[in-house]
Amino acid sequence: EDAGFSMLEALAPSLGVSADYFRKMATDGNSILRLLHYPPVPKDATPGALRAAAHEDINLITILVAANGGGLELLDRDGTWLPVDTDPDNLIVDAGDMLARATNDVIPATTHRVVNAPGSGTTSRYSMPFFMHPHSDAVLTCIPSCKGSGAKYPDITADAFLKQRLKEIGLTA
Repeated sequence: EDAGFSMLEALAPSLGVSADYFRKMATDGNSILRLLHYPPVPKDATPGALRAAAHEDINLITILVAANGGGLELLDRDGTWLPVDTDPDNLIVDAGDMLARATNDVIPATTHRVVNAPGSGTTSRYSMPFFMHPHSDAVLTCIPSCKGSGAKYPDITADAFLKQRLKEIGLTA
């Protein structure tokens, strides 16, 4: 969480908001650390099968310690999938839907997926993402410096937006 606050604090001046803008939004937030296990891929699996389909995360940012196996890819603005290969001592940071909404898509949510990396089919892949969320009552409103010709989205609380997105992706009724 402290790493997330530091990253968001470093981002704030470029958006024209106070250094503590995101800290106020995310203190006592609904952040969660998950352990994800991708089992070994069976030998008869379809080549090119995905371990996790393309998606964006709902939160402000996701912080990920490099996984113990390859396969993470992100979609660049040209529509090309790029493998995310990094030293195990590095952190990978993705922008989520809530940050994209607050910045009027100036900072778009990172579309990513997990593929079967060459040679990875016989081993498990473990990943431990930290999903940094605002507190439930935080209002996701367009940051003034990102408005351009107008805000794309109406104001909404983080709780209402989370519930809306979970419903859209079929995780709640």
